[in-house]
Amino acid sequence: MQNTEVLLTPREAAQELGVSYPTIKQWILAGRLKTVKTPGGHHRIPRAALKPLLKPGKQPETAQSRDRFRVVSGRNQLVGTVVDVKVSGFLARVVLQIGDQRITSIITAEAAREMQLRKGETAAALMKATEVMIVRV
Repeated sequence: MQNTEVLLTPREAAQELGVSYPTIKQWILAGRLKTVKTPGGHHRIPRAALKPLLKPGKQPETAQSRDRFRVVSGRNQLVGTVVDVKVSGFLARVVLQIGDQRITSIITAEAAREMQLRKGETAAALMKATEVMIVRV
């Protein structure tokens, strides 16, 4: 069985360590954090390289932070398929197909990127009063 190591972008590594993106870039340039370069010259950081930099007892937060969205008190959740994601500036328009209906939500571009929303993915529309939020399932 092939052993594939998880490679993170500098931004993802910064989030897991709880430091800023510029700090990660400084560590890379100073040689404190070892990286692998992509064919395009971008830095990717092996997850194992983060362990010495984590505070004792602290685990990477990526999986944990995503899991917290799976349990939500709102009961008006409609699960569907992402049929369109259009990012424009700070906002993103996300369209879900639920049965023969479509629901459109405007969320921040940052949230759409964090949830890695892509066409064909399963997500849920969470409605509270007049607000519709998207939850990646």
